[in-house]
Amino acid sequence: QVQLVESGGGLVQAGGSLRLSCAASGSTFSRYVMGWFRQAPGKEREFVAVISWNGGRTDYVDSVKGRFTISRDNAKNTVYLQMNSLKPEDTATYYCAGGLVYGTSPDGMDRWGKGTLVTVSS
Repeated sequence: QVQLVESGGGLVQAGGSLRLSCAASGSTFSRYVMGWFRQAPGKEREFVAVISWNGGRTDYVDSVKGRFTISRDNAKNTVYLQMNSLKPEDTATYYCAGGLVYGTSPDGMDRWGKGTLVTVSS
């Protein structure tokens, strides 16, 4: 089974950048579709970005297109989320997730990390 651990969250000013990492244990990481989701206080968890098993396909929620980039290194069992031009509305706990079916729904993910908090100050 794949276990996921996020890192890289923190406090940043609006306009700044952060790179989140998600390290996976287990030998089947390269088979997994990987995604990032986020949940702001008082709001439902929402899709942010997803990447196919080989990195050949990616999708993003409209609000982060052109600012965030998802990537993966299967040799390192790690998926990344590079976040640029951060806005206060990006403040949330960011979760890494993995599944076997490509999609943007959290229901398609069956492995979840515990999350890392990103706070963007104005």
